[in-house]
Amino acid sequence: MHAITKGLLAGAAGTTALNITTYGDMLLRGRPASSTPDQVVGELAYRTGVTPGDVRSGPHREQAVGALLGYGTGLAVGAAYGLLRPRRARVPRWVLAPALGAAAMAGSDLPAAALGVTKPTRWGAQGWAADIVPHLIYGATAAGVYDAIRGRRGRLARVRG
Repeated sequence: MHAITKGLLAGAAGTTALNITTYGDMLLRGRPASSTPDQVVGELAYRTGVTPGDVRSGPHREQAVGALLGYGTGLAVGAAYGLLRPRRARVPRWVLAPALGAAAMAGSDLPAAALGVTKPTRWGAQGWAADIVPHLIYGATAAGVYDAIRGRRGRLARVRG
């Protein structure tokens, strides 16, 4: 299996873990979903002159594209990890997992901040925790799945029937 494919699978698993963590947090705290992804899409649409739809359908399309961008970010970070992860690297997963989570977090937070949709300096401890924890879980899951597929510290890749 090619390194990009392994990375995509790891990124998909990481994205799933991130979403489960985020929705679990929403359930436990009774908080609403973040509107930041929708607002990023709306701002990009405005700046490029693209109209996502009429008053009724536009916000729904922005929400859908925002969610899809999140999946795209998770898959892209996983694919990049697959390409950049050396075959014989001895870097422990406890180092790589947070770095992978930070890359995914940067992939979503930096564009939002650059577009002026959010100001991380105003988030507060709960806001940062709600962003950092799911991304750390993304990183741990993606790194673990990638290593399992590669056959490192787990023999998922070598299971024989």
